[in-house]
Amino acid sequence: MLNKIINSISGVLYEPWCVPLILLIGGLVFTIITKGVQFRFFRESIKVVSEKPKDSNSVSSFGALMVSTASRVGTGNIIGVSTAICLGGPGAIFWMWVIAVLGGASAFVESTLAQIYKRKNPDGSSYGGPSYYMETALKQRWLGIIFAVIIILTYAVGYNALASYNLQSSFGGFSFYNSKITPAIIGAILAVLFGICVLGGGKRLVKVTGVLVPIMGVIYIIVAFVVIFMKITVLPQMFKTIFQNAFDFKSIFGGFSGSCLMYGVKRGLYSNEAGMGSAPNAAATADVSHPVKQGLVQMLSVFIDTLLICTATAFMCLLSGITPTAEIAGAPFVQSSLQNIFGNFGPIFIAISMSLFAFTTLIGNYSYCEGCLRYILKREPNKVFTIIFRLAASVIVFAGAVVSMGLVWDTADLLQALMVVINVPVILILSKRAIDCLKDYTKQRKEGNNPVFKSSNINLKEETEFWN
Repeated sequence: MLNKIINSISGVLYEPWCVPLILLIGGLVFTIITKGVQFRFFRESIKVVSEKPKDSNSVSSFGALMVSTASRVGTGNIIGVSTAICLGGPGAIFWMWVIAVLGGASAFVESTLAQIYKRKNPDGSSYGGPSYYMETALKQRWLGIIFAVIIILTYAVGYNALASYNLQSSFGGFSFYNSKITPAIIGAILAVLFGICVLGGGKRLVKVTGVLVPIMGVIYIIVAFVVIFMKITVLPQMFKTIFQNAFDFKSIFGGFSGSCLMYGVKRGLYSNEAGMGSAPNAAATADVSHPVKQGLVQMLSVFIDTLLICTATAFMCLLSGITPTAEIAGAPFVQSSLQNIFGNFGPIFIAISMSLFAFTTLIGNYSYCEGCLRYILKREPNKVFTIIFRLAASVIVFAGAVVSMGLVWDTADLLQALMVVINVPVILILSKRAIDCLKDYTKQRKEGNNPVFKSSNINLKEETEFWN
């Protein structure tokens, strides 16, 4: 019954005139009004990542990038891509690319706005996100509260349950896997490790995985290049298949809900989160001299996620010779593909990658939730409430491993859609502030200066806690 309710609401949200249209039109509008910021400032985005904060205790641009990338780069880059290909067709990859390229401009605007309207902690560090620009710029605190609640549901429930399910499913190809017992064991181990970390006892584990994940990401891309080199003769046919399927409009609009366009939008959004309003929560914590710098950094994160890691998965699968079908959607398709190329090493490599990606995703996702709780309550939650909330989040991680594939994917799809239909219209309304900010940044760059922002530079009427 729960699945039917979720599917009925999700079905409406993902019809052509809602989430897909909002994402595509929003990304296109932001690309036009920023004059292609994701193309013009790509080299600049790489440059600003390395800038250090003024205060050694503050979060750097790179640090904020790692928090948002930890959430973005996860099971969606492997399992999400697999399900998109198996259920929507190879053309879904093309539409994932489109969502990422256009989404770069959306990510720039929302993260720049988060920086403009960020708030100050007593120690001088910052925090913020979409709820704060909804309250300060739109004067709509009620909308900020609704959005904060949806973020908590999306990340603590939808995405974390899905990450847990995807991780346990990646062990399905091993001989020891028992569908009645193994998911519960893996879920319990993951829930305990997650609980230790969020309850404050796993700082070293978080640091270790935070170092290992970028390394694993690089190794993952290297392995993809090895596959491309091994299957170089098949590459032209692969691209032909992707583009033919992507532009089969008769098929797309004949069954839109199961089309490559629909799955490209869903899985592209799940993977890179551009326009959803999640990454701005991390962007607001960065200590930068100009809001545009963090907007550029978060734009880069979208490209790392989809154009690099998701594409790596897609190429490895499509070049493997394994035919994608609905029956092997998810981990089985990826593992069969890698096994066909590398033998027994393939499934082991995917299981290790999934373990690291899933764990840091859980921590990255959770990091957004307590900030949203603070916004809703207008204060720090008391100790008892915080412990109960963290334990509940750990239970959800366990539950995600043992429920059905359809329920976890449909729940995540529904919740991320709700974030989009709120956040994208809001940043469209507020986009002039981000554009003015970009113009100010460009002007100072042309003058040979390291851009420093003041609210008076763009005649900003609202009070800010950092830029007055």
